[in-house]
Amino acid sequence: MVAIVAALLGTGVVQVFPPATTPSARLPTPTYAPMPRPAVGMGKTMVREKDGMVMVYVPGGSFEMGSRQGASDAQPAHAVRLDGFWIDRTEATNAEYAGCVAGGACSSPSLPGSFTRQAYYGESRFGDYPVVNVSWHDADTYCRWAGGGLPSEAEWEYAARGPDGRVYPWGNAAPDDSLLNYDHQVGDTTQVGAYPEGASWVGALDMAGNVWEWVGDWYDYAFYASSPAQNPRGPETGELKVLRGGGWGTREWSVRAAARYYAPPDTRAGDIGFRCVGQPDD
Repeated sequence: MVAIVAALLGTGVVQVFPPATTPSARLPTPTYAPMPRPAVGMGKTMVREKDGMVMVYVPGGSFEMGSRQGASDAQPAHAVRLDGFWIDRTEATNAEYAGCVAGGACSSPSLPGSFTRQAYYGESRFGDYPVVNVSWHDADTYCRWAGGGLPSEAEWEYAARGPDGRVYPWGNAAPDDSLLNYDHQVGDTTQVGAYPEGASWVGALDMAGNVWEWVGDWYDYAFYASSPAQNPRGPETGELKVLRGGGWGTREWSVRAAARYYAPPDTRAGDIGFRCVGQPDD
């Protein structure tokens, strides 16, 4: 079978993707495992027992999803209301993912290296760097193992930009190298949480740059343009999965909080990772 060769838009980095073997139906909505939680509220954090990930609470509310400018697949801007949820403060790391592999639930990344490093996954010095070379299925398996799920596209965007409709996670100021890892300024992944000034309104880090992040939704422009106003979770079926947040090689347009991209769910690349969400008990 011939590999699919694709270039993530704006990266200048050519990625070689394996053939897509996309399922025809959407996987079941994750069942969130109950965990002891603090009283929910803005500014609250918790540590997930399974992998030690710090999660930040995203209070329920409304926001305008999408953009009135830019790429057509992020239009039209539309009102969305979400229930409260928890989201990982950072992208899942090599060390955290290795715990799932050691437990027999997850498969190892398809390559041990990153874009410029022959040794990356499994190297202690890169333990707190984002895991890459994992497919959507790998990411989904990890989040279920950890007791949660991948964020919906709406959840991801709300955690990134908030009810005030920020252009970027940190606000409306243009990006620079003090706020995120992007535009080949580093040339590869950086340690998660290395850009605290780029935090979102709830304290989530690296929601712009470093690595693209898988979310739960199938990509479908027609559905996006007319999606439900309450807790939308994307279409039931599809061929491509949505990616959010841009990566270390992407330019300014793709690190905007409303920007969308997509790839076959079997794609594994050196600039794609993920983070998980969980739901409050109350």
